Amino acid sequence: MISPRQLEEREVRRRRILDAALDVFHKKGLEGATMDEIAHEAGFGKATLYYYFTSKEEVFCAIMEKGWKPLWEDIEETINEEDKSAHDIFLDALSAVVKIILKDKNLYRFLFSAPKAITNMPDNLQVWRSYQNRLYGSLRGLLEEGMAKSEFPQTDAELLFKAIGGLFHGILFLGSEDQEVSRKDIEELLSQFLTAKNE
Repeated sequence: MISPRQLEEREVRRRRILDAALDVFHKKGLEGATMDEIAHEAGFGKATLYYYFTSKEEVFCAIMEKGWKPLWEDIEETINEEDKSAHDIFLDALSAVVKIILKDKNLYRFLFSAPKAITNMPDNLQVWRSYQNRLYGSLRGLLEEGMAKSEFPQTDAELLFKAIGGLFHGILFLGSEDQEVSRKDIEELLSQFLTAKNE
């Protein structure tokens, strides 16, 4: 029987491995990274690393899940609010996402750029994609609902979603490191963008 202390120690080791791997992936990319480098960066032997993960691809996917799962989980209450417009729920959902991202910008900077570099990743390891797809699906659904009620401009929802995503990425990662992003900031940015599209 595993004690609570052992479980806690196991989780601490796992977190150390993921944090170390994130640093290695930032420096070397997925293709250039090795399990040896991840183990060295974490301060563990390879035996410990292989106890938790069988490959660098599995480590990579664990990092991706660590990031995408809370983004999806934390918008649940927001998107289920019944007395608000789709427009307001969309802004509230983006605000909830921002709060999580700002707690670990290094992780999310990696998350939002890493999928472009993924090649030949086994589908069974990509659990994180289900969280990403559900998050994006919910946000796109709010845009479509808002368009149907004339709360957003009548345009292609997918195109609008991608454009907003690009702006969103910019305000989070291209500003100063200590910059806070409030719901008001998001609202003003979207308002300017959506107004510009309507002109």
